[in-house]
Amino acid sequence: MTDDSCSSSPLRRQPKQRRGQQRVEKILEAAALVFDEVGYEAATTHQIAERAGTAIGSLYQFFPDKAAIFNAMELRHTERVAALWSQVNTEEYWRLPLNEMLEKLVLAIGKLFEHPVSRVMFIEFYTARDRFQTIDDSMTQGAIDFLSNILHQCNPALLKDQRDLMAEVCVHSGNALMLAALRQPDEERRRNITQQIPVLLVAYLTPHVGDQSHGHVMNVMICPHCASPDLAKNGRRRGKQCYLCKACGRQFVNPRLTSEPS
Repeated sequence: MTDDSCSSSPLRRQPKQRRGQQRVEKILEAAALVFDEVGYEAATTHQIAERAGTAIGSLYQFFPDKAAIFNAMELRHTERVAALWSQVNTEEYWRLPLNEMLEKLVLAIGKLFEHPVSRVMFIEFYTARDRFQTIDDSMTQGAIDFLSNILHQCNPALLKDQRDLMAEVCVHSGNALMLAALRQPDEERRRNITQQIPVLLVAYLTPHVGDQSHGHVMNVMICPHCASPDLAKNGRRRGKQCYLCKACGRQFVNPRLTSEPS
């Protein structure tokens, strides 16, 4: 049995008893630690078995090689990510103030990456993507779609292309900072970098979607057609203030306006 043999299925057999399921989880967590310490190429199934505190024969009962172990780690990470989106994809979550919502989201993602399997999967995806069999860019796109939907809830006047672009910028920026944080050996340094992610995103998003604070909405007026804040008052219609965008020349009445901008 070699570490480089191919496997069409992550598991040779599915553990039916609790003891077997726990053994599989120990093997996956041990593999994550070994991959993190010596790298995937240098890691061996014997090292993984030793780290898991199990016999190599017991490991081979479930996994034919380390590639199968890696693939099973992918599936575990995918399951945890799905559970995360299910946890935060609620109307109650969307109605939080922007800064609080982003802080909670980053905190939840940070907790996800406290698990060694998810941490290693995230780092490996950006350093050895061709090794993955099940995880691809669709996971990142799912995060972009999720955030774009939240931006729509925050400001329905945003055009879809605009909010999709903003969501993409946020997700890629957040992933880059999270990657930098996870690769830090110092825990405090890792935490400090992670805490800056919502600060950065709030500063970027607030001019476009506003922020909620002290129980009321603070709106930042922008053109719903081109998102430019360069506006001028342009008379009133049915008792509502009209605006002219100096950038694109189009007129509009902001349906979400609760008070005129100063």
